[in-house]
Amino acid sequence: MQRSRIAVTGASGLIGSALVRSLRADGHHVSRLVRRPARTADEVEWDPKRLYVDTAGLVGVDAVVHLAGAGVGERRWNEAYKKEIRESRVLGTKAISQALASLAEPPKVLVCGTALGYYGDTGSRAVDESAPAGEGFLPSVCVEWEAAAAPAEEAGIRVAYARTGLVVAREGGAWGRLFPVFRAGVGGRMGDGRQFWSFISLHDEVAALRHLIDTDSLAGPVNLTAPEPVTNREVTAAMGRVLRRPTLFTVPAPALRLVLGDFAQDVLGSQRVLPSRLLESGFDFAFPTIDDSIRAAAG
Repeated sequence: MQRSRIAVTGASGLIGSALVRSLRADGHHVSRLVRRPARTADEVEWDPKRLYVDTAGLVGVDAVVHLAGAGVGERRWNEAYKKEIRESRVLGTKAISQALASLAEPPKVLVCGTALGYYGDTGSRAVDESAPAGEGFLPSVCVEWEAAAAPAEEAGIRVAYARTGLVVAREGGAWGRLFPVFRAGVGGRMGDGRQFWSFISLHDEVAALRHLIDTDSLAGPVNLTAPEPVTNREVTAAMGRVLRRPTLFTVPAPALRLVLGDFAQDVLGSQRVLPSRLLESGFDFAFPTIDDSIRAAAG
């Protein structure tokens, strides 16, 4: 990829911060969208709740990667937090897409980070980008989330929807909570452990986002997940192997529902999702298996 100017929302998050480091290491100019007045030349103010973006800070941008949104696994789900999850994603995407559409010379591409939650519970059935949306809260959020980017598409901007799986990283996200538990020797399967988890290493997540920026043929939904989804039982066994810890414990479904609220149904649900379009476009995974991804995250 030639040296470019790229704007990133959610730049302080797990994926965003890793992406910014990677881009800057290769000499790209990165502007970070922040929810306060800009303090440095590489910051752009925005307020997604007010649908406000300082478009002057986006003039000349070649690409935008939109990753902002309330963390799905950060808090126990109740109706108020579910509303925050939905609004943070839909309003944020609407704000950034409208701002880009208003530019005299809009960027060539908007990579909009969405989620595998689009597909709902697929059980043991493998699905790819050709599958329809599932049923439930997260699928409905993902449908609205992606639809909110319509102004960018209508302005002729190539929009790629990066439907991301569970990111394997010790610094944050769902796996960031698993590592300390398994290192302490008290990790184990969740529920019956038969549910499929579609995962991706943090390294491959960043590489895939950059691949979406640079690959003109990729527009629409693209699954960002490793090619070999595994069950929660297999995740548990792999964590034990890599970290050399016992995995004798089980978190029963009722306990997960008590702690996580409505989010428990997604933790216990099964998503067997394949990255068909990513593979067809020539992307190579550095860490394709669960053991590889855990080793990379464990450092």
